[in-house]
Amino acid sequence: MALVLTEEQEMLRDSARGFLDEKAPVSALRKLRDTNDENGFSRDLWKEMAEMGWAGILVDEEHGGADFGFVGAGVIAEEMGRTLTASPFLSTSILAATALTKIGADAQKQEHLPKIAAGASLFALAVDEGRKHGPSKVAMSAEKSGNGFKLSGDKTFVADGHVADHIIVAARTAGAAGEKAGLTLFLVDAKAKGVSAERTIMVDSRNAARLKFDNVEATGDDILGEVDGGYEALEGVLNAGRAGLAAEMSGSAQQAFTMTIDYLKERKQFGSEIGSFQALQHRAAHLYSEIELMKSAVLKSLQDLDAHYGMAGIICSLAKAKAGEVAKLASQEAVQMHGGIGMTDEYDIGFYMKRIRVAQEMFGDSAFHADRLAQMRGY
Repeated sequence: MALVLTEEQEMLRDSARGFLDEKAPVSALRKLRDTNDENGFSRDLWKEMAEMGWAGILVDEEHGGADFGFVGAGVIAEEMGRTLTASPFLSTSILAATALTKIGADAQKQEHLPKIAAGASLFALAVDEGRKHGPSKVAMSAEKSGNGFKLSGDKTFVADGHVADHIIVAARTAGAAGEKAGLTLFLVDAKAKGVSAERTIMVDSRNAARLKFDNVEATGDDILGEVDGGYEALEGVLNAGRAGLAAEMSGSAQQAFTMTIDYLKERKQFGSEIGSFQALQHRAAHLYSEIELMKSAVLKSLQDLDAHYGMAGIICSLAKAKAGEVAKLASQEAVQMHGGIGMTDEYDIGFYMKRIRVAQEMFGDSAFHADRLAQMRGY
């Protein structure tokens, strides 16, 4: 498949870029940070996004969605990365929509997918429990209790965890931490007895939360997929999230590069534009080449999710690792080439560095995915 967007996907990109430039510029994120907004995003803006079909981009038409596929979702994520848009798009429209569509029971789909598409319900995915990403390291217990289970344990780094209406939780119904077998996914009401959330404001001024589960009751109807067999299903959902994050970082890297090139053309030293200095030209050329490679890897991961969902793990890891490294380089070069002012809060370029750093860690950094790729290749 050619690594280019279709005409429809290009139209979606252009529409998203125009909307976000007007409605969600970096100044909107700055305002959310400075006012310590309790949600961390604009609910009114999210409603507008839902009306445009973005909230249900991965939801099929039967349940009120646009069904535009992972490439379409990636196009929106990339444009959100350009303006650092704060929204529950990743947690709800990519992660939750993927989980419900791929492994949800018919009743679960009927109940939740239309609400996701309408922007009426928010979700969070709770997986990690330690400092680093590791799906197989889940230790949170789900003990058998009558016809259901009782969930106990803590989760960290849960994107949009404090505003979610429902939480998809990975818990251990068998085995021990470090084992892939024995994981089960549960769909839990965020207001259920025993669930508590502590908001964590990240360095990028975005939402995350620490969640505690104290004997939270879950029935058989709350199980997503198979009991004890949730690891592969979870990996599929995480792959979608990794590709979405890679697309977002791609957008952030491209915008940071554009801002830097504009600055190189404006800033003068010794009577000349600093963009005329050969050393800076070499650095910019190298970064441009890396960004083009990253864009290809990201688009390929999204295409594979659409065409071969169950086999897209390798390319999703590759895209996440490459996007993380290139976006990090782009933000560092941007700050350096801006000189001393690049470190000041007055300039927006620092926001890109902070967001990229958090996105790079979420669902596995480059080292995690390099190891994952090696294991997939049999090393």
